[in-house]
Amino acid sequence: MAGVHFQSVSKVFGKDVVAVDHLNLEVRDGEFMVLVGPSGCGKTTALRMLAGLEETTSGDILIGEKRVNDVPPKDRDIAMVFQNYALYPHMSVEENIAFGLKLRELKGFLHQVTRFKETQQKRLDIEKRVRQTAEMLGIEELLHRLPKELSGGQRQRVALARAIVRKPNVYLMDEPLSNLDAKLRIQTRAEIIRLHQQLQTTTLYVTHDQTEAMTMGSRIAVMKNGVLQQLDTPENVYQKPQNLFVASFIGSPPMNLIRTTRQAEQLIAPGIEVPLTAEWQAKTAHLSEVMLGFRPEALTTERAADLGIVFQAQVQLIENLGPNLIAYLEVSGTPILASLRTSGGTTPGALRPGENLTIYLKPDDLTLFDPGTEEAIR
Repeated sequence: MAGVHFQSVSKVFGKDVVAVDHLNLEVRDGEFMVLVGPSGCGKTTALRMLAGLEETTSGDILIGEKRVNDVPPKDRDIAMVFQNYALYPHMSVEENIAFGLKLRELKGFLHQVTRFKETQQKRLDIEKRVRQTAEMLGIEELLHRLPKELSGGQRQRVALARAIVRKPNVYLMDEPLSNLDAKLRIQTRAEIIRLHQQLQTTTLYVTHDQTEAMTMGSRIAVMKNGVLQQLDTPENVYQKPQNLFVASFIGSPPMNLIRTTRQAEQLIAPGIEVPLTAEWQAKTAHLSEVMLGFRPEALTTERAADLGIVFQAQVQLIENLGPNLIAYLEVSGTPILASLRTSGGTTPGALRPGENLTIYLKPDDLTLFDPGTEEAIR
């Protein structure tokens, strides 16, 4: 196994289309790193440069200690799982999984005189590895089928098996679950996590789905317009976003963001008054406006001694998700979202549009942003 290091890597298409802009990113040996961001943010381009499918405009890419910018894709010791499966339709599942291994053995055979018994043994070794990998993914009964005879979830398992059977230094996965339905995505997501725990191979996983990023990555790299916005654990990216983009992109539902006016010892918006501690006053003294951020689940309808911020809100819409309600609220014309638990008596019965509601918020659950720089105020 080996780590991966992007050293100030850029990719420019044409004269002025910057897909990746001076990316500095270190993926540790054995780590499961997720690159996440909206379409066009540069995450797939970064993956393709690592795979050798795109040339870098500038910067260096290292696998282990080796610079691979000029190394052909076949010699980088990586295995890639694509979004569209990329299975050979005329080959059986077994042949698809074994294809990469057989190519490598054929290359060795052409460069040396190999005796018949040795060739037979290698063939048996390939068959054994294919069957072991198929058992690992629960597709051993599908080995003799063609891809057209498989469901989407089964095809994705075959694509994963084809990558895993090679035992490379690095796995690359480019939105491998996007073609699956919701239930299959959850199941396959769990399988990929389990496989990584078992194999402990360095993995880069690209997705635009922030739920996948939060549940799968040991660390998350959030990208926007080719620029790395934040690199951290899922918990820190969620609880301590570095800027307004990360705050609004990570989380479902996303963080509430409200523009407020700073007046003396508090932040003011229509229907909202937030007292500032002495520390917050010092850190925001140079600002006339502050962006106020808080997660929907930080809001509650139960009053407690440490819940020092109170909103009077009107219910606009309710989404019942079973264990919690997503309430679309308005506070003096400002829309906010609240995620309210439905168990334990924390919601005031059945909420209805037009109903008035008192909600509470802990000061410790607030995040403040500079609206000029869009950076979090720490």
